[in-house]
Amino acid sequence: MPVVVVESPAKAKTINKYLGPDYTVLASYGHVRDLPPKDGSVDTEDAFAMTWEVGADSRKHVKAIADALKDDNALILATDPDREGEAISWHLEEALRKRRAIKKDTPVSRVVFNAITKSAVTEAMQNPRDIDQPLVDAYLARRALDYLVGFNLSPVLWRKLPGARSAGRVQSVCLRLIVEREMEIEAFNPREYWSVKAMLATPRGQEFEARLTVLGGQKLDKFSIETDTAAEIAVQAITSRALTIKSVEAKPASRNPSPPFMTSTLQQEASRKFGMGARQTMSAAQRLYEAGYITYMRTDGIDMAPEAVTAARDAIKDRYGAEYVPASPRIYKNKAKNAQEAHECIRPTEMTRTVDDLKAAEPDQRKLYDLIWKRTLACQMEGARLERTTVDIASADGEVELRATGQVVQFDGFMRVYEEGRDDQVVDDDDKRLPQIMEGEAAEKRKISPEQHFTQPPPRYTEATLVKKMEELGIGRPSTYASVITTIQDREYVRKDKNRLFPEDKGRIVTIFLLNFFRKYVGYEFTADLEEELDDVSAGNRDYKNVLARFWKDFSAAISETSELRITEVLDVLDEALAPQLYPPREDGSDPRICPKCGTGKLHLKTSRTGGFVGCGNYPECTYTRPIAGEGADGDERVLGEDAGDEIWLKSGRFGPYVQRGEPTPENKKPPRASLPKGWNKDEMTLEKALVLLSLPREIGEHPEGGMISSNFGRFGPYVMHKLPDEAKPVYANLKDPEDVFEIGMNRAVELLTDKRNNPRGRGSTAAKPLKELGDHPEDGGAINIMDGRYGPYVKWEKVNATIPKDVKPEDVTMEMAVALIAEKAAKKGTKRKPAAKKKAAPKK
Repeated sequence: MPVVVVESPAKAKTINKYLGPDYTVLASYGHVRDLPPKDGSVDTEDAFAMTWEVGADSRKHVKAIADALKDDNALILATDPDREGEAISWHLEEALRKRRAIKKDTPVSRVVFNAITKSAVTEAMQNPRDIDQPLVDAYLARRALDYLVGFNLSPVLWRKLPGARSAGRVQSVCLRLIVEREMEIEAFNPREYWSVKAMLATPRGQEFEARLTVLGGQKLDKFSIETDTAAEIAVQAITSRALTIKSVEAKPASRNPSPPFMTSTLQQEASRKFGMGARQTMSAAQRLYEAGYITYMRTDGIDMAPEAVTAARDAIKDRYGAEYVPASPRIYKNKAKNAQEAHECIRPTEMTRTVDDLKAAEPDQRKLYDLIWKRTLACQMEGARLERTTVDIASADGEVELRATGQVVQFDGFMRVYEEGRDDQVVDDDDKRLPQIMEGEAAEKRKISPEQHFTQPPPRYTEATLVKKMEELGIGRPSTYASVITTIQDREYVRKDKNRLFPEDKGRIVTIFLLNFFRKYVGYEFTADLEEELDDVSAGNRDYKNVLARFWKDFSAAISETSELRITEVLDVLDEALAPQLYPPREDGSDPRICPKCGTGKLHLKTSRTGGFVGCGNYPECTYTRPIAGEGADGDERVLGEDAGDEIWLKSGRFGPYVQRGEPTPENKKPPRASLPKGWNKDEMTLEKALVLLSLPREIGEHPEGGMISSNFGRFGPYVMHKLPDEAKPVYANLKDPEDVFEIGMNRAVELLTDKRNNPRGRGSTAAKPLKELGDHPEDGGAINIMDGRYGPYVKWEKVNATIPKDVKPEDVTMEMAVALIAEKAAKKGTKRKPAAKKKAAPKK
């Protein structure tokens, strides 16, 4: 019985269900061989010969397949139907031949299916083929290029730019897009403009909104009204004139559905609708494919199999009615340059299976399946029919004219199921519905309002818009989008915040370095042209070794040239290239390169293991540093004030912001410093807060059994600490709230430390039993209990521990007495019963 090999156990399980007991289905667990990360894995002197190595984790899987072939003398390679899948099959056959697991009489065949369904798998088994060598050659070329760039360029980065992690053929171009977008945003100068809107009413009292389009007889463009004065003149012009309806024009319009999903559009829509990253989307799609729910998820194709089109049209008719099915099927043509990437679109394998029919799928998978199902049905539905109405309102003298627009959906068509998301949401005036308006009737002015606007910089990329841009430029392919975007985040070149991609300082430095010393290789056109050459290889129209030879000739020369440069020479070039960003003009007109701390040193770009920064040329006499984002950016240092003759500084380091007493001197090389606790905003730091931090650790009091109890902040957060005279090392107990470091009292500190000593690993911890339970706080809720402490009984509510007076017995304490004791204790500590909600900071540019 033949041995069938696929990539994953999940896929093996699904296929085994269809093939039955006559086949042995095993998983390779992805790629089984790769180039070892050492010099010479691609031999540029020997026609780019490649040395492959079976990974440590893959050896047992290759052995399992080899063992199975001892009993079953037939091998069927059923890996994914793309370049990577073809490569896995090729590697597996090569590795098994090296082990002599494949005998001379062992038949080896390759089968591919675009969906893991019984019919697709059965048909594939009836149509085996050989391994597609041109597709394997394209893989070999890409893998060799990635190795040659990464293995030769990354060491140059490590030597010239400490802190840089790596460079890659596609990842560096992708990073360039993000860095250049950030530089566009920083260089952007907003331009002011105004618009004027009027709330008008028909003679029947129905209100509608119109915008000013003509003033002084002249048609307005976006920037015609540039100031508030001009806007006020426009308002007066409308106010002083009677308005009538000049024309009402209603036109039919239609909207057609979007094509079905391919890899890039699926990633874009999942990002827009669910905030899912490219890797998260592809992981969920992979699980759906392996379970047999959707077709293959790495594709540039948007065409749909005829039987799928028929099934979709039947499902639409059954679910929504015949009027939602167009007279003829919608045909979508592939735009992919590379036919090898253009498999069928991403669609459900069964059109009647809704998300409610999925078995044991994760939430991400369910959301994604629902999205794919809706888009697929929508793409074969009737278009939406609309009526768009344009109303022009004018004064009798023609000096003033306004326009109102609206639309009515007359038949929703595909919109009943699905509408594509937008990358940057904008309000469309056309979406509004207008009341009945008749030509020639008067328009009553109810309210006229000028509105100020500023032009906006281009938005930062999301993963969705970045994939879209890469696709437009021809950079990367469906199989690489997710991995490239993930890599630049893992390398800490880019961070994702609120779904937007921001370049880190080290990402900027690497990009500027590459643009200055390897400009050709981070060029958009060069990278796209190289992708096209690789597509030609996969189509069998080009020799991959010729592609490698041409690339290596110029690239190796550039590497040799740059290797000769000293770090100082590289930094000088980068300092000059980054000057507009590093040293923008100061408000007072002073030289932006003069150190603001010592007043004499010149600022210069420097590097460290954590990335680039700007530092004073008078170092070590002057220790001023700031991030490359500019003065006033996160990380810029400032003096908060003086205490006992020392300047108290607020600075930023690799582990975040901190305060420091004085500066390093030969006598005091490590002045006292303290990190800002979690939740403390560096912009709100004051001298008083800094002194409180620098006074830590705080002594809470003497433990009944000896030794001082103290509180402080550590690597793992706030804590209390104590060491008994007979203990070898102190005991630490974590505090949940950073404020407890400054407020915790003896009773609670002793209680936490006792609990920690009794349960050092935090297992089996039981709360102390109350002496008396009084019930919930009458105003603020939360249990109030009488507890027994080392210093006598006390009232406990939330984080407040109030000692009971010595002349009062615990059993005599009433709810009223307890609430009064709590209020008194809370007032002394300055504890707020209900903390106010934090005000959100204004969004940064």
